[in-house]
Amino acid sequence: MLAARAIEEQQRIFRTELAPLFDKRFVRWLLGHRLSLYGLGIPPAQYASLSEGASTTANVVRARLEKLACDFDLTDNYFAWQAFNRAYAPAGQGPLPPYLQADSFAALRERAQRVRVELISMTEYLASQPAASLDRYILLDAQDWMSTQDLTRLWQQITRTARPGARVIFRTAAEEWVLPGRLPESLLSHWHYAADRSKELGARDRSAIYGGFHLYVLA
Repeated sequence: MLAARAIEEQQRIFRTELAPLFDKRFVRWLLGHRLSLYGLGIPPAQYASLSEGASTTANVVRARLEKLACDFDLTDNYFAWQAFNRAYAPAGQGPLPPYLQADSFAALRERAQRVRVELISMTEYLASQPAASLDRYILLDAQDWMSTQDLTRLWQQITRTARPGARVIFRTAAEEWVLPGRLPESLLSHWHYAADRSKELGARDRSAIYGGFHLYVLA
């Protein structure tokens, strides 16, 4: 796959060599178990969200793998190198994340002292901050396995500390949103869901692991 020189060749390799694997009974049986995707960073609590609405988890994994293999040029997708090679290209001969690129080293060295590590939960950290003091929140995919109570507490603190125009971004294993129906409407009403922008950015997610990318803006 990594030797392919065009997306058309990537698509051919997927159709002929990878896609047929998902028709095998053993593969479909294996992917039907909650622990099967733990090595991909998907814990059992998130597994149910991943397969929600799909006929089988194998079909979901097949679709995500097809996106990774067929939708992006692999000469510029470092996520694909980790997926297919379990390492980046040797001697810097392939794509790298921006923070590992040689051109980024001087900027990283100059700004390293600006990083502060907090070994507490996001909710605890936000509770210690003044009201209307922050404007960017990155939640990754942790909300997939948070309880409704913990989710509400987190967003109470996000809303309290958010400045006008603040943005929250996160990803989900499934395509669906995780907030409607779980957060109180009195809390969620403070935020505007940027549906079109979220869909656009989700399509550009080259890791291909997640089902959705989501952007909320303080109303």
